[in-house]
Amino acid sequence: MDLEGIDLARVPVHIACVMDGNGRWAAARGLPRTEGHVAGEEALLEAVEGALELGVGWLTVYAFSTENWRRPADEVRFLMHFNESLLLRRRDEMHAKGVRIRFAGRRDWRVPRRVLRRMDESVAMTAGNRRMTLTLAFNYGGRAEIVDAVRRLVEDGVRADRVDERAIRSRLYFPDMPDPDLVVRTSGEYRISNFLLWELAYSELVFMDVLWPDFRRDHLAQAVREYQGRSRRYGGVVGAAGHSRRIEAGRR
Repeated sequence: MDLEGIDLARVPVHIACVMDGNGRWAAARGLPRTEGHVAGEEALLEAVEGALELGVGWLTVYAFSTENWRRPADEVRFLMHFNESLLLRRRDEMHAKGVRIRFAGRRDWRVPRRVLRRMDESVAMTAGNRRMTLTLAFNYGGRAEIVDAVRRLVEDGVRADRVDERAIRSRLYFPDMPDPDLVVRTSGEYRISNFLLWELAYSELVFMDVLWPDFRRDHLAQAVREYQGRSRRYGGVVGAAGHSRRIEAGRR
């Protein structure tokens, strides 16, 4: 990875990725859409390796959304099988690298039980790792997460005058997960696509033209350079020297 121009003391604590462009990558080569997902595996590994090299503590990737169930049935079946086999192929490697694996999303009837078992096995295997937390947003939707948090508020009997941001945040899928500092979306699309809607309130967004299967760790470095060139004000203004940096440090 080319680290030139990157201040390793100011790398994002949490990077999130919308892994977009697999289908278009395949179509451009006259291949089935599923081949784009296969090719995207290498890009995911590159993102993980790049994040580890940078010293990023949290990496979250959008693996399968609540809206992806609308895709053709054969593609959905392929993705379920592919994600299961991906875990079987790669979880030992992630474990050896000190990566903790977690999954954010709904565990509903549409997800095959065997896939849920592989997910649970991967979580248990890597639970003690602390070098980096890799969260796979699987059967995930940002609106669904907020709805589920509100349902928990109701189930917990929280009074209306007690509902605040802290009450909602504590009922998100992973309250301990810091908000993403940087969100990278590939394929040249400029959308959030229902990803981490609560958590992205003050994230820096970087949109890249590269299709996900072609994404490499140097693209991640490029996104971090752009992130470090921005001033994060969180709704305030930069006044006294170091003001925005102090706010940023206080949020980590």
